Amino acid sequence: MDKISETRIGLSKRKMTLAFIASAIFVILGIQFIINSEKYVSPICRNIEFIKIAGFASLSFFGICLIYIFFKIFDTKPGLIINEIGITDNSHYGSVGLIDWSKIEGIRIQQVMSTKFLLIDVSNPKEFIEKSSRFKGSLMKANLRMYGTPLSITSNSLNYNFDDLEKLLHEEWNKYKSR
Repeated sequence: MDKISETRIGLSKRKMTLAFIASAIFVILGIQFIINSEKYVSPICRNIEFIKIAGFASLSFFGICLIYIFFKIFDTKPGLIINEIGITDNSHYGSVGLIDWSKIEGIRIQQVMSTKFLLIDVSNPKEFIEKSSRFKGSLMKANLRMYGTPLSITSNSLNYNFDDLEKLLHEEWNKYKSR
């Protein structure tokens, strides 16, 4: 049996550590907004209830991020594996595992503020949503509504440059898409 040639891209422990620290800061701020909301009343925001709601939102969202990043830092699996079968994505919570080349219809760039990500257009988006957990599926449905595909890849957690990743994925897709 022939050995499959593949490119493995690791997770960046440095990037994830920075994201962990940033999430921890927002968790602490959220707690402060909840406990000491009256201290944060200002001419911009005079509503104590709004400050508490912002605190709960920050605590909830960044608390989940903090837990996820904590476990991801210790993940030894590569963030991406690219080979003749397809792209195996393990780079973020919304990752679906293997995306077969034959199911990919296109790869395009989207940018939100300063973050660039690759959108992977697939022939049957619902297939990927249905095989995901309920929570992950709801995130993927939101991606489908906003971007026309449930699948995206960013280099934020990868030990790889975004522009190089885009080039690599396009080259590999062009090489294997007709198989």
